Amino acid sequence: MNLTYAVSNQKGGVGKTTLSLNLGASLAQMGRRVIIVDVDPQANATMALGYPQPDELPVTLPHIMAEIINSGGRLDKCELLEKREYILHAQGMDFIPSSIELSSIENILINTMSRENVLKKLIGYIRDDYDYIILDCMPSLNFVTINALNAADRVLIPMQPQFFSAKGLELLLSTIASVKENLNPGLAIEGALMTMFDSRLNFHRETMNIVKTAYGDYFRVFDTKIPVSVRVTESQAQGRSIFDADPKGRIAESYAAFAKELIANG
Repeated sequence: MNLTYAVSNQKGGVGKTTLSLNLGASLAQMGRRVIIVDVDPQANATMALGYPQPDELPVTLPHIMAEIINSGGRLDKCELLEKREYILHAQGMDFIPSSIELSSIENILINTMSRENVLKKLIGYIRDDYDYIILDCMPSLNFVTINALNAADRVLIPMQPQFFSAKGLELLLSTIASVKENLNPGLAIEGALMTMFDSRLNFHRETMNIVKTAYGDYFRVFDTKIPVSVRVTESQAQGRSIFDADPKGRIAESYAAFAKELIANG
């Protein structure tokens, strides 16, 4: 069985890219075939995977999406898609890079027939080659993000143990419900992962309990919690996963534990 996860939260700074990268690295270490798709014009995942100048790459996600749009969804007419030069490799995973040009795709999608299905066509094209496809979404709920939710089987929600992070879930859940009802009936919320968690802080523990009480009937709040650490930022700046930078550290252990919990759950 293969699964496509959309890592999504419209709030920025909650660890979407960090989750995408380190979950992918964890799964790859477990022998799974993994590809990360950078669905964010900021291209943070692309830079963290060793390409500090993503806008200079010859083929990125927006190029492929534009080709699918221009072909009217006829994948047999998509030369770039068939060449697969957009699939790069780093840290034991494949990945599709992004660039700032993804911002312009949003405007193109407005006037595109079946605009919600463009990314879904790409994912369908590569799906059988992987056990896990991880879509690292941008921190906004626009047409590109809706494309990602429509292409996904399940949604992973990273969130910080803060009141406004918890409050902001309502808009995301509403969007997911709308996509499920109108576009992708099989879409499910896999669960929420608490990131940047400090077990010494009462407020963090209280927020965790609030989230479980308020949303526990709608989705799972994972037992694993990712602790606060500057090592994550340092490793991404170096273009390395936490498993390369600090393989025996608590962050690597936490993501490995989360990957096991995720697989056990699914």
